[in-house]
Amino acid sequence: MGIESVKVTIHDVAKRADVSIKTVSRVINNEPSVRAATQKKVLEAVEALNYRPNAAARNLAGTHSYAIAYIYDNPNAYYVIDMQNGILSASKEKGYELLIHPCNAKSVDICDEIKHVVERSRAAGIVLTPPFSEMPTVLKTLEQLNVQFVRILSGGEQAREDSLSVFINDRQAAHSLTQYLIDLGHRDIAFLCGAVEHNSSTERLLGYQTALKDNKIPINKRFVLDGEYSFESGVNGAKRLMGAGTRPTAILAANDEIAAGALFASRLMGVAVPEELSIAGFEDSPFSRQTWPRLTTAHQSNRAIAEHATALLLSSIRQRETGPRRSLGKNIFNPELVIRESTGPVTAN
Repeated sequence: MGIESVKVTIHDVAKRADVSIKTVSRVINNEPSVRAATQKKVLEAVEALNYRPNAAARNLAGTHSYAIAYIYDNPNAYYVIDMQNGILSASKEKGYELLIHPCNAKSVDICDEIKHVVERSRAAGIVLTPPFSEMPTVLKTLEQLNVQFVRILSGGEQAREDSLSVFINDRQAAHSLTQYLIDLGHRDIAFLCGAVEHNSSTERLLGYQTALKDNKIPINKRFVLDGEYSFESGVNGAKRLMGAGTRPTAILAANDEIAAGALFASRLMGVAVPEELSIAGFEDSPFSRQTWPRLTTAHQSNRAIAEHATALLLSSIRQRETGPRRSLGKNIFNPELVIRESTGPVTAN
């Protein structure tokens, strides 16, 4: 049997580093009370022996859990994958496993389902994205379970001081997108909303409305359409807007998927983009770069947001276990305007 097939244990690491097994465990678990020189010796031994601690065994061995859960309900596969990758990156760095659990936020049994997931997995913490991060019943359930969680939220006005949160300034980004269209000469600007249960849809709508008001442009209620965060919603919305009567010269969609649908419908109706109609999206997802023309949008790094939120969560978990919890502060991400070929100056009729 070759040496490469022999499983390396924590005992081997302790022997090579000339420390106790308990010290190795403290280093692996990122406990702060280990001297830098000792930590360096242990980490060098871990790397030299290619030691990989078994997370399941660690969970069973004591009261500390080494699992982070991501519970989500979102139809946008690109968003979900970016979030998963960001959470996984931060979790792996600290030796945690990631549990992914999709579920239906509208289910009458959603709180019971979440409780079952947490209890079964013994998760040390939960990453919540909308709509779960905005649902008081879910937050109350997690508090009753005494499990740590971090919320990724749109806006910030609804923030609770006792809740660990990361905010995305959707309102300001939507204001910037609308202002950009106004600066191009557009006055008849429509807005295609996302799902009402997501606060991001409300925040982005408010940004659009505020920009119109700031420029003394009347809000045309006929130009604001309810919808979902889906391609089909964009198709249907654009058909309604461009079908008859006074048409908008620009459409701002609540996300890129909606905007891509609006672009598709416009081409079916023979409406030239951006010569006759400018279209802008939100989030800078692959949808924005796979269309032609490519979409003007607001860049939102979902992977970076998820990675940052998870790092905050793990830091909070560590504080709870090693001493009094300090305020970790609130964190705000500001999506940035990305100008592409789907928008242009308004043309005279």
